Amino acid sequence: MTGGAGFIGSHTVEMLLERGTKVLVIDDLTHPCGVDTGAERLAADCGSEESARAIRDFRPNAVLHLASKGGVMRAARDPGGHVKASVASSIALFDAAVKAGARRIVTASSGGTVYGDPKVLPARETMPAAPVSAYGAGKRTEEVYLSSFRRRFGITTLALRYGNVYGPRQDGTGEAGLVAISCHRLLEGRAPRVFGDGGQTRDFTYVMDVARANVMALESRRSGEVNVGTGCETSVNQVVAILAGLAGLDGGTEREPAREGEVRRVCLDTSRARVWLDWTADVAIATGLEHTWSWFRARRDGITTAN
Repeated sequence: MTGGAGFIGSHTVEMLLERGTKVLVIDDLTHPCGVDTGAERLAADCGSEESARAIRDFRPNAVLHLASKGGVMRAARDPGGHVKASVASSIALFDAAVKAGARRIVTASSGGTVYGDPKVLPARETMPAAPVSAYGAGKRTEEVYLSSFRRRFGITTLALRYGNVYGPRQDGTGEAGLVAISCHRLLEGRAPRVFGDGGQTRDFTYVMDVARANVMALESRRSGEVNVGTGCETSVNQVVAILAGLAGLDGGTEREPAREGEVRRVCLDTSRARVWLDWTADVAIATGLEHTWSWFRARRDGITTAN
């Protein structure tokens, strides 16, 4: 698994280890979540020669690719650099996995960006991909390359189109991740920051639900693309209001101009996930935000939690 030392990856590694799966984690430790899962680990870029050798020696049955370099804004500032650092690295990983004998590759894609601004919601996998951001274009490119590997080498491949994933262990100090950043700011006594009018909606999906989808995707033999979300639209303003209420603060929000290339509305149809993976999201947004806020607050107070 690439990115196994990070936010989504660490939760997924723990689930796999609980099932008795042998896991090799490859992570460049750009965004480690600080949790030692106990899995075998290599600190390296997933597209490097060092990683290719490790994959060859490990001889995996399947590869789960969660590593990613930068988010929407970083890709927008330097799309060429994003392609070199992230997309090219992903494709090199796919190649290394096939050469090592892997018969299945599952990759993390982005349901929040590959559909662009769909005219009909919830977005379904049968709709044409129409990304408006460099990040979404990069994820779609990875999907296309992965499909070509499936046809060429006779393996099975699946791209998981995540909603906006949130939950314990997410980094709240960067520029991506509304929930984590808002929790971080609120704990410092600062108002949450909202870009634009805050009416933009997302399909906020709790990390433990996503980790479970990852495990089920590895065990499935389906190929193609599948949405991983809740099917519900929640606005940025709603999320911020819930978190502020949990924090006991009512200091308003810090407003910034809307960001270029930002999608206005997103939610994902998960009918295919129910059929292909026997998966649905279990955690409602209010419950997930409460769990997440409790984790961030406990970490500030030096309290160790299960997640």
